[in-house]
Amino acid sequence: MALLLVITVTLSAKKPENFASYIYGYNDYCTVISLKFEKGKEHNHPLFAVWLADENGKFIHTLYVSKSIGKGIFEHGSQKTGQWMPGEIQRPATLPYWAHQRGILNEYGTYMPTPKNPEIDAYTGATPLESFIINVKTQKPLKGKFEIMLELNQSWDWNEYWHNSLFPDDKEYKTSSQPALIYSADIDTNTGGEIEMKPIGHSHYAGKDGSITTDLSTITTALKIAKKITVTIK
Repeated sequence: MALLLVITVTLSAKKPENFASYIYGYNDYCTVISLKFEKGKEHNHPLFAVWLADENGKFIHTLYVSKSIGKGIFEHGSQKTGQWMPGEIQRPATLPYWAHQRGILNEYGTYMPTPKNPEIDAYTGATPLESFIINVKTQKPLKGKFEIMLELNQSWDWNEYWHNSLFPDDKEYKTSSQPALIYSADIDTNTGGEIEMKPIGHSHYAGKDGSITTDLSTITTALKIAKKITVTIK
C-alpha cells in the first residue's frame, strides 16, 4: 500500500518597512511638508539636506540638514587627544549644491556652515540610520507652486568611473567618492497629493562650485542609496 506524503508550506508575508518619524521647524501655524525616505540596498550612513525653493528653483530656506554638516562639527573630526573626538571640519564636497544655493559665506571663504555660522537648530538633526519620515514646518505659510530639493551623499562609494585615483591630488574628492546626488519634486499647495522625488543631476565632485551635472550615466550604487523618496503637503 503506497503512502502519500503531503507537505504544507506556509509563506509568511513580508514585514512592512518601519519608518522612524521626526519633526523639524518651529512655526506651528505654517505649512507642514512630509518627506518619506525609503532606504535602498546601498544605504550606509549618508548625509543629506532638504530645502524649499520657489517654482523657478530659487532657494527659500533649509528644511533639514544632517547635523554634522549643519553645525560644521563631525563626530570623528579631531585626533588632538590621540583618539577620535568630535571636531570642526569643512567638507565642501559633501553637499555642495545645497551649500551654494544657501549662499551664506563663512569665515573661511566657503559656503559650508561652521560652528560660528551654523544652520538654524530647528532644521538640523542626526542622520537617520533607517527609513524615515520627516515632517517639517515651513517658516511661512505656503500658497502656490514650489520645489522641494534634496541633496544626498555617501562616502566610500567608489565605482569604475569614480575611483580613488581619478583625481589623485584632490583631497576633497576623496571625501566624497561618487558625487552628491540632487533630487527634486514640484509641489502645489492647491492640489496636494504625494509626489515622488526624482534624481535630476549630481554636484561638483569636489564641491568647488554650485554646479549641477544632469548626466547620471557614471553614477551607479549612489542611485540605490534611496529606494524611493516622496513628499506630501499637509
